[in-house]
Amino acid sequence: MTRRAGPWANRIPGRYRGVAVARYDGARDEDWDEASLRAHFLGREAYWKTRFLVVRPHDDADARTALLAVARDPGDALFSPITDVELLAGPDACAFVHRPEVDTAIPSALAAVAVGVPVRAVVVQGRYEHVNFVVDADPLRVVVREVVPPHPAKLVDQARRVVDVTEELRPLHLQSEVVDLADLARRAPASHYLLPCRGGGSEVPGAAVSYLDERPEPADWTLLGCERSRQIHRWFYGHDAPRVDLCPKVDPAAAGPGALLTKCCLQQEELDEGVATGPDGETTWVSVPWGASLDHVREALRRLAERGAPPWSPA
Repeated sequence: MTRRAGPWANRIPGRYRGVAVARYDGARDEDWDEASLRAHFLGREAYWKTRFLVVRPHDDADARTALLAVARDPGDALFSPITDVELLAGPDACAFVHRPEVDTAIPSALAAVAVGVPVRAVVVQGRYEHVNFVVDADPLRVVVREVVPPHPAKLVDQARRVVDVTEELRPLHLQSEVVDLADLARRAPASHYLLPCRGGGSEVPGAAVSYLDERPEPADWTLLGCERSRQIHRWFYGHDAPRVDLCPKVDPAAAGPGALLTKCCLQQEELDEGVATGPDGETTWVSVPWGASLDHVREALRRLAERGAPPWSPA
């Protein structure tokens, strides 16, 4: 399916209270064109919050559905006549789906439903039976890069939790990119590895493992660690060790076009300093501190959403 860019991309009502379901019994295809729908609804009263109409003849799942934007007489009246009608999508370009598990106030949740439906406009009746829609869903792809263990990958889990409950973010599609310490170790085969800490439960099959946070007696090892681990090693032992860099922030462009959310242990944990942003080729990246809070992750996703394309502004 071809998505349209520009002002139509990711058109989603900022508040689903402005979306109403209206009955319309047009029996013929020609009854569902803009002129016919306009003639039917012009002058009819609408509730003062109503800005969009989901038009259906009945509640059956396969019933025709059209999507209208409407304007009303200005003023504070509880109900007032509809003064203008715009057809956003007719039955040939609009689908109605029932997904009781989907919170229709969450743009990313709406877009996740819509990308699997081969029409431009998707109306979703979701959790709490609330109805909302998206036109030309085009969520921003965000690669979330994290190192494991521990499991689950913390940053991936945090990002998903934030997106699942945030109404103000543009539609995002999170894609995890998990870097396993055992896989990194294979880049520099050794009989003994030094890992940053025991807390993650990290092991390298077939090799001895020591943990830097325990300050073990020096040995002939390879350090699996980031720049901060290198600095600590030099502080403890007065020299550097052979090292495989595990920093997930290395080479942001490898994430491909779109956006990258990752982490870096050199960043501070104060919220105003702890979220770093930058471009790298076609990739926009944001990183958070290693011990990032949900507030850090929320701010990072907000920055990515603001910088991403296509644009999004709630309808």
